[in-house]
Amino acid sequence: MNIAMLSYHTCPLAILGGKDTGGMNVYVRELTRFLGQAGVHVDVFTRSQNEHVPHVLHDLGYGNRVVHIPAGPETPLSRQGLVDYIPEFAAGIQRFSQEKNIHYDLIHSHYWMSGIAAQTLKNAWSVPVVQMFHTLGIMKNRIARTPEEKEGGYRIEGEQKVINFVDRIIAATPAELSQLEFLYKADKKKITIIPPGVDIGRFYPMAPEEACDIIGAPCKQKMLLFVGRIEPLKGVDTLLQAIAILHRSGLWEEHPHCLTIIGGNPDQQGEDTNAEMTRLQTLSRTLGLEDLVLFLGKRDQNTLPYYYAAAEAVIVPSHYESFGMVALEAMACGTPVVASQVGGLAFLVQDETTGFVIPDNDPQALADRLERIIRSPELRSRMGQQAYIYAQNFAWERITSQVKSVYEQLLQD
Repeated sequence: MNIAMLSYHTCPLAILGGKDTGGMNVYVRELTRFLGQAGVHVDVFTRSQNEHVPHVLHDLGYGNRVVHIPAGPETPLSRQGLVDYIPEFAAGIQRFSQEKNIHYDLIHSHYWMSGIAAQTLKNAWSVPVVQMFHTLGIMKNRIARTPEEKEGGYRIEGEQKVINFVDRIIAATPAELSQLEFLYKADKKKITIIPPGVDIGRFYPMAPEEACDIIGAPCKQKMLLFVGRIEPLKGVDTLLQAIAILHRSGLWEEHPHCLTIIGGNPDQQGEDTNAEMTRLQTLSRTLGLEDLVLFLGKRDQNTLPYYYAAAEAVIVPSHYESFGMVALEAMACGTPVVASQVGGLAFLVQDETTGFVIPDNDPQALADRLERIIRSPELRSRMGQQAYIYAQNFAWERITSQVKSVYEQLLQD
């Protein structure tokens, strides 16, 4: 079985925490690796953003490749700017297929722009298409707080176009299925719910002191942790406000902790400056948290297990999250999660069992739950153990088997 995996706007090998790197990158990379273990050949096609990176890489093992297709300038582009080069991307994939004399049995596309490219390839190759959206434009617009945060109509129209022609849609949670069905009028019969997975051979519990030694303990106190892209929908401002509440309460004097934020680039200057990072750093100073909050920037995926294991809790305060890969990875490391009751997080995190689920955009509720974890090592230990056990249900071996079954069913139809 040969699979053409499309990840147009972001490379699965990119370092996490950048503007367009997050859970989807992890999903594509890990699914490809585990499909390789299962004997499935996968070529992951992504747009080339750097002319100095080889166009074909074998970093995923088992003969599976990441193929960087030149489409437009080989530099990073805005999401809207990328739309113009989708036809060139699809044409490049067709050329690669011809040059390598390889026939693909099925296309698995990720995010709506990859889906647009998949339609061209489906017409050329007469093969089925499996689609994952990872996020949905209408849902992002519902939580946008400024016009700049809103997705353009071109994205909504593109998503609708993809929904109408693909053969199967994989939704991460029942919530995403409902959103597709009621907001986009998707045919429920062609939607299958399969959650993302976690590599339990990489993400597992370890002694916190050992984890701290490996990462060089970013702060001397015990650590609370946020991992993710630095953008408004991630709700980091809510987290900073919660930390300020705990600071004012005097809790830190009795139980010294710091907050470590992984993601973005806190040192960018000039045109590359992330407006949200600047806003959050300013908010941190305004709240008097300079000595309590550490902005670490992007970190390699291989180091994340150590940060998770070193943390007392991982906080996911998002306003919208289709699933919540960070929460799952933290749980697999035996670390309790405090998350907003939105999207996939409401299904993934079990309140009072593997962590806490709180109302969206509620700093006081977040502060209250963090205080409970900080004040009670027994509670933290119990939740961490239960989180680890629950995360085993999402082992990539299990999830890959389910995805492979979708492929096989489509190829038999």
